Amino acid sequence: MPQDNNSSVGALQAENEALREEIRRLRERQSATAEQQDRQDSYTQSQVRFRTVFENSPLGQKIITPDLTIRQVNQAVVTMLGYARPEDLIGRKILEFTHPDHRADWQELQRRLWDHRMPHFGLETCLVRADGSSFWCQITSVLFPDEGAELGYTILEDISGRKKLEATLRRLYDAQETILQLATHDLKGPVAHIELLVDLLQREVASRSGEGPPPPEMVQYLALIQTACAQANSLLEDVLYVGDLDADALQKKPTDLNAYAATRLEVHQLAAQTAGVTLALDLPAEAVHARIHGEKFSRVLDNLLSNAIKFTPAGGTITLRLAQPGGKTRFIVQDTGIGIPSKLHANLFDKFNPTRRAGLQGEKTTGLGLFIARQIVELHDGHIWLESREQRGTSFFIELP
Repeated sequence: MPQDNNSSVGALQAENEALREEIRRLRERQSATAEQQDRQDSYTQSQVRFRTVFENSPLGQKIITPDLTIRQVNQAVVTMLGYARPEDLIGRKILEFTHPDHRADWQELQRRLWDHRMPHFGLETCLVRADGSSFWCQITSVLFPDEGAELGYTILEDISGRKKLEATLRRLYDAQETILQLATHDLKGPVAHIELLVDLLQREVASRSGEGPPPPEMVQYLALIQTACAQANSLLEDVLYVGDLDADALQKKPTDLNAYAATRLEVHQLAAQTAGVTLALDLPAEAVHARIHGEKFSRVLDNLLSNAIKFTPAGGTITLRLAQPGGKTRFIVQDTGIGIPSKLHANLFDKFNPTRRAGLQGEKTTGLGLFIARQIVELHDGHIWLESREQRGTSFFIELP
């Protein structure tokens, strides 16, 4: 009997274990089913959210295949292209709606995304509506995987209004620039003629010295005319220079800046001696090289040095320094002059700066010098700024990459 009892107990235990294992497997299946259902619900919800955003976006949105076939499209694109239903576009290639002159744009997008594996690409192109009219469109396409394939999620924005405004502004700018350039060139001739006549009159006055001294008023008037002509010429040169600033035409060359700085300083020695100002040069022991446009960049240093001479009293010093802090190239024009009030700093580099001042000897400025300097420095991918305190001098810094 005990043996039969032991057998029964063992059988019951085995049956319990089998039941427990079956329950465990059932729970695992239930858990897996629940997880799968959660994932399916989550996917369904994400699809609903995507479709809601996709279909209701005010921007055109479409999905294209590697051969540029439209696979999915929202109503904004349908309306943009002048059709009635998404079905009018789905299954057709985007090249069917592309202006003939801009087919290469989409071919470039195709290469960038699917051949070069770029994650996204953007361009501006021209599309054609159902009625044959065309419009400008900003295209941004993102590559994404989908069911073993890679598709392009593409956003379209009608930018015809912006392009029309750009064209209008460009025509207006070109017209103004042309008028300004013509007027400036035309004015240079009469100003030069007046200067020549004044010079002739001064010589005529000098040749009659034996007849007695000329009236002082005549000498004064001739000098005033000559000064006015010089100022007009300076303004005309600056205006023409502004019109000539063009980053595409800025051919930069490797330049020994040590020798370059010495040459620029030498140009101002006579003016400095006349003003009773000392010019100093502070260069590093090793030669510093950078790629600059020598002629245009000289305008920057010349402007800063001539300004320093104008605003530095006799007995003062102007130093042109070249340094390389942090691996960058830096010019510093430092003077011991009268300084610049802090309230003028913010507008100092503006065009026709209304706060411009006459020099210590009454020298006039065009208001374009520092504006031109900043433009040239920025065309060199550099930065210009100043530090100044009244009666403590001024330092201008030019930093090049």
